[in-house]
Amino acid sequence: MADERARRAERRVLGSDPMTAARALLGATLTVRGASVRIVEVEAYRGSEDPASHAFRGRTPRNEVMFGPAGHLYVYRSYGIHICMNVSAGPNGIGWAVLLRSGEIIGGEEIVRGRRPGVADDHKLARGPGNLGSALGVTMADAGADLLGPGSELQLRLGDPVEFASGPRVGVSVAADRPWRLWIPGSRAVSVYRRSPRAPLPGPATDAGGSNP
Repeated sequence: MADERARRAERRVLGSDPMTAARALLGATLTVRGASVRIVEVEAYRGSEDPASHAFRGRTPRNEVMFGPAGHLYVYRSYGIHICMNVSAGPNGIGWAVLLRSGEIIGGEEIVRGRRPGVADDHKLARGPGNLGSALGVTMADAGADLLGPGSELQLRLGDPVEFASGPRVGVSVAADRPWRLWIPGSRAVSVYRRSPRAPLPGPATDAGGSNP
């Protein structure tokens, strides 16, 4: 019963605005079929108010999970190759999500190394969204998984609040200056910031005001 109450509380946190959900996901543990990571970098996406979001133009079969209950897995292929993981956020029907960008391996390192051969440095095993998906062995078949569900093969546990830094999202060509990427300072697993070559020149940053990612 206590665990059930904790899960409901976690879902309420993720069901708030995407920046609050993003902050809550920093330091969280995600376990997938024997491998576990501590999330150290995320990006918030705000649906119809965010031209960089997959939900900007509305609901489609592809982004359906983003419009469903909070705490579910939205996955997509980047460049047709890399599996990227997002956690649905906000109330039903609104299309918010948080991209999981990077993690530190905290369990199942041998399993991860089998999936990431040739990567010598521990901090690079799950650095960047595509590498994170590969490290955890996530596939498109995992789309829609309830990360807070007791019977799911993908288990998310939120942790205590952590200190974080914020800045522009990586590689987006629109809304490029919104400081909606959050990371844990000092973690070597945090990815290197790269601005999209298609993005306009920097202008005044849009302040998310803490609760408006």
